[in-house]
Amino acid sequence: MLHHPAEKYRPFPAVRLPGRKWPNRTIQHAPIWMCTDLRDGNQSLIEPMNIAQKLEFFEMLVATGFKEIEVGFPSASQTDFDFVRKLIDEERIPADVTIQVLVQSREELIARTFEALDGVPRAIVHLYNATAPTFRKIVFNQSKQEIKALAVEGTRLIKQYAQTRPQTHWIFQYSPETFSTTELPFAREICDAVAQVWRPTRTHKMIVNLPATVEAAPPNVYADQIEWMHRNLAYRDSIVLSVHTHNDRGTAIAAAEFALMAGADRIEGCLFGNGERTGNVDLVTLAMNLGARGIDSGLDFSNIDAVRQVVERCNQLPVDRRHPYAGDLLRTATSGSDQTAEVDSAVPHAPVAPADHSASDTANTSADAAMASSMKAHQVWQETDRRAAA
Repeated sequence: MLHHPAEKYRPFPAVRLPGRKWPNRTIQHAPIWMCTDLRDGNQSLIEPMNIAQKLEFFEMLVATGFKEIEVGFPSASQTDFDFVRKLIDEERIPADVTIQVLVQSREELIARTFEALDGVPRAIVHLYNATAPTFRKIVFNQSKQEIKALAVEGTRLIKQYAQTRPQTHWIFQYSPETFSTTELPFAREICDAVAQVWRPTRTHKMIVNLPATVEAAPPNVYADQIEWMHRNLAYRDSIVLSVHTHNDRGTAIAAAEFALMAGADRIEGCLFGNGERTGNVDLVTLAMNLGARGIDSGLDFSNIDAVRQVVERCNQLPVDRRHPYAGDLLRTATSGSDQTAEVDSAVPHAPVAPADHSASDTANTSADAAMASSMKAHQVWQETDRRAAA
């Protein structure tokens, strides 16, 4: 560790946002959930999933309640291409589920993507290109105008290919990759330019996804960035504003929750926080956090152990033993006063009763008893305080 970090690192620049509103807001309803385990999560694995594993994972996501699922990068992977074709040819996509695929702004890749999607009833085509200064200067050696032109041309090509297949309901998504380290005026400029080509409407919206590709800022700064875009984007009433947070600073959950308060409509992430480097935002924790506030997430994790088993089997990675809602040590305290809340009596030390996300009848019965005991104790404390005050 550096003894004088200020000699090398600087604070992340604050956003000039007079009258910011998000700190005074609360989350009132669940976002649109988009699970990217089969694409973003999969590409981070040492051994990516085969088609059988992808199918098992997809069917688990459908059963859990996901309505938007990113299923792959078919122009970059034969396995992904074949998986997308399997879903379509075998009619495995429920009528209320929309699959999403990723593509870069190159015509041969866009053509291959539409070949993979031929005959699909509904699909989201997700275009991205990196926009941050470091990528413009070091990776691409391109100007802002060249980066914007790349995004605009990709959008034009996707629209052209979509128009030749009117039997499919096409939804367009654009991500200025590395958004959180891109200058906000340029991020808005490129998103507005793309929207001007696609021409979304209130009845046929496009998705603008604003990723923290590398989490470099505190979550409150990311929330400021989202609110700034929410206020300033053209076509805002015709846009689904989406966020995609990574966990490089360990605050992806907070960043995503703050982003909802700042105006985001949709969240992309992975189950149990899988993903590149330190992972994507954990959709399980996000959904369960909403439930702990009395908000219906729309996702069913009542048998979270079964979900975890599928994830561990397909990813070939364990879920952390201290995961907030699915870890092996969830109901275990080994020292200190917390030992009084060990195992199935952990309700006083948990935001959600174990009974609400465990398939075990024994755990459910014990947890419900613990919850009743905890409530009774709380009532006794309230009565004692009342008498003391009297």
